[in-house]
Amino acid sequence: MASTATQSSTAENNKALVRASFDRWRNGTGSPFELLAENAEWTIVGSSPLSKTYTKQEFLEQVIGPFGARMATPLVPAVRGIFADGDMVVILFDGSGTAKGGLPYSNTYTWYFQFEGSKVAKAIAFFDTRHFDEFWTRVSPS
Repeated sequence: MASTATQSSTAENNKALVRASFDRWRNGTGSPFELLAENAEWTIVGSSPLSKTYTKQEFLEQVIGPFGARMATPLVPAVRGIFADGDMVVILFDGSGTAKGGLPYSNTYTWYFQFEGSKVAKAIAFFDTRHFDEFWTRVSPS
């Protein structure tokens, strides 16, 4: 079993990785998806047609790619808090941008990142899926 000091150090290191990644995302020079391990799983919680567990590649191709294609401006995060305990980091943030057609898109997200080493092995995402589904249906990715 890891010592309390080791767990605290791991939590702080993971938190710093997430904070740096979100800073790059906000500045348009990176994304949090760079933290995903090659075999990572991403779960969208809720009752959306997109709610399920994806492999990293499925998630990027079926959700992130089409999401970006629906946006006129990139989604920009405003972090409310980053919390870490052991190998788990929780990020509470608001994301906003402009969808194609000129209407704003914004949502509040809570993501849970479970780290293995310096990479995210599992991610669980909570957000307003009703609002997301309306956007997804209203805005075409082409």
